[in-house]
Amino acid sequence: MSLNNPFLIPIAGIVGGVVMIIAVVAIVYWSKTRERELQVHQDLRLREMEHQKRMKELELEIEKTRAQQGAQKLG
Repeated sequence: MSLNNPFLIPIAGIVGGVVMIIAVVAIVYWSKTRERELQVHQDLRLREMEHQKRMKELELEIEKTRAQQGAQKLG
């Protein structure tokens, strides 16, 4: 196939257009997927922080209960 072929430009245009459409769809899909992934990570971090807060509260309750039991044994 020679570079002077009159069908080369329309074929290249069609192939280029299809490749461009595929690239745009891939970029949009990747962007939405990344956004969902970041949201999931943010939700997990929030849950982790809430869990740590609950664990600290439970540790304080345990210490209070132990202190009360120790005071009852002494008193």
